[in-house]
Amino acid sequence: MVTLMLPRLIASEGPARRSGAVIERNATSLRGAYWIVVASGFLEPLLYLFSIGVGVGALIGDLTLPGGRVVEYAAFVAPAMLASSAMTGALSETTFNFFGKMKYWKLYDGMLATPLRPIEVALGELAWAMIRGNIYGAAFLVVMVAMDLTTPGRAVAAFFATVLIGFTFGSLGMALSTFMRSWQDFDIVVSVQFALFLFSGTFVPAQAYPAVLRWLVEITPLYRAVDLTRALCLGGVGWLQLLDVFYLLVLFAAGMAVASRRMGKLLLK
Repeated sequence: MVTLMLPRLIASEGPARRSGAVIERNATSLRGAYWIVVASGFLEPLLYLFSIGVGVGALIGDLTLPGGRVVEYAAFVAPAMLASSAMTGALSETTFNFFGKMKYWKLYDGMLATPLRPIEVALGELAWAMIRGNIYGAAFLVVMVAMDLTTPGRAVAAFFATVLIGFTFGSLGMALSTFMRSWQDFDIVVSVQFALFLFSGTFVPAQAYPAVLRWLVEITPLYRAVDLTRALCLGGVGWLQLLDVFYLLVLFAAGMAVASRRMGKLLLK
């Protein structure tokens, strides 16, 4: 069945083309309900922006950033919602969907009967996840520009940051999924994801936390993602953003290495 859905796979050349065949397979298998899920993933951060960023922001007023710059609360929250939506979009595809394809639908067993290698399957699935994450990011940035929460030029730079964020969390999601034994194990992933969403400088600056908790917050991947998007959207990019990029790149490489090795171990028995 998988071979039939990837008719050009055997004749293709190069790992990029073979990974692209995985994307083609996913695109041809879409159903109407899938787009409802995609739409709900975009609406969640948008609702948080309007309810907390705008609604609660009207009560809080302006917020002073660590560098002394004063911004409205919605402008402070919006880049964090952008980073979290990129995380959510990537994790949605590379955890539940990836796990189902690997463990229950046995989709990858069929793929690996073709010239595909585990790393090419992982890259193809990650690229597919990024399509969803990029849709979220682009649409959300349009809303931010329309609300005058950032400028078009800064939005373009922030979009490329969301691509990096999506790749990072997508690779981590795939790596974690290879260790999951059942659907119940994902309760842990969901709990960690929600904790990251709440405590990554999303709604208050990390400096507002006690010292020990602040340092714990600042080493989390979502905080580094939020710090990067916030600097790009609001201005004031510095050397810390280079650290953010390096941190996310290292996590991406580590996640891909673990995911491809684990897939080879689980599927090539």
